[in-house]
Amino acid sequence: MGTNLEMGIVGLPNVGKSTLFNAITKAGAEAANYPFCTIEPNVGMVEVPDARLKVLSDMFRSKKITPSVMRFVDIAGLVRGASKGEGLGNKFLAHIREVDAVAQVVRCFEDGNVTHVEGGIDPIRDIEIINTELYLADMETVEKRLERLVKLMKTGDKKVPLEKAALEKVLKGLGEAVPARQQDLTDGERDFLHDLQLLTMKPVLYVANVAEDDVADPASCAPVAAITEYAAAEGAEVIAVSAKMEEEVAELPDAEALEFLEMAGLKEPGLDRLIKAGFKLLGLMTYLTAGEIEARAWTIMKGTRALQAAGKIHTDFEKGFIRAEIVSYKDLVECGSKAAAREKGLVRLEGKDYVMQDGDVVEFRFNV
Repeated sequence: MGTNLEMGIVGLPNVGKSTLFNAITKAGAEAANYPFCTIEPNVGMVEVPDARLKVLSDMFRSKKITPSVMRFVDIAGLVRGASKGEGLGNKFLAHIREVDAVAQVVRCFEDGNVTHVEGGIDPIRDIEIINTELYLADMETVEKRLERLVKLMKTGDKKVPLEKAALEKVLKGLGEAVPARQQDLTDGERDFLHDLQLLTMKPVLYVANVAEDDVADPASCAPVAAITEYAAAEGAEVIAVSAKMEEEVAELPDAEALEFLEMAGLKEPGLDRLIKAGFKLLGLMTYLTAGEIEARAWTIMKGTRALQAAGKIHTDFEKGFIRAEIVSYKDLVECGSKAAAREKGLVRLEGKDYVMQDGDVVEFRFNV
């Protein structure tokens, strides 16, 4: 999994998926700043909001600030029968296989000018149309693998019957509309499934696209309440945004955007909530580095050790790792400087097996 974790945005046609994606691209990071400049038209990159960077940059007089980025992939609208190749079916499903998590946009607004492909507003029906296509596509993937295993049974490989049992268990669950991620699987069974890249194994976030009037109090909007109940049953998160409003906010200068949000009764753009929810969903966290050149945020998976975190900056840091000098952001800010934090004994030297914490401010010592 690279630095740039990808979240695929899916949904039926006309649910506001493209409007949301446009807001993401308008708010987006300048692609040229990142090492992969050939961004496909359907990939939007957004900087992860992190107020700590400005504080560090002031403290260390850094020349620049480099936040983490998150990639969003706009996946073509899904229609009934996609798993059988309807619409952009197969291409659509192949795109979902490549992302790390899925944000499913669900329409919760009435608008006479924007027709709904399935008739009226019914978020649960919409979610189930998409989920059904994902179940069907996964069932096909598992069945194909099972056919291959039947031929491999003759080889006498001890792993084959175990894999076959794991796949049959998952197939039964999918047939009962239980996504792979919700099934009670052992680590061994999950290992067998890893290479199949099952769509229903990916973590899901439901994005309730509400009318601008419902943004300040989405809980009182009946369709949002229905999605929240549905999502709770499958352990998924829900956030409510107004894609139309996000698109308008993304075009405004920062100060005006804040004023606009305050008038709507919001503290931050929905996009920021979407990124934070995505981070949580993907099990991500951030450590920080700061110096004269730059103050920078680095994205890692929770549970990453110091050695791998060092490799994130440069392979030389990992190869020649000596130790990590770490102070927590909170301690650093309370002390006012690294020297003051050091005097109080709050700057620690950690070895390669130290498990990184969110907000660690780090300096790696290495020799090559």
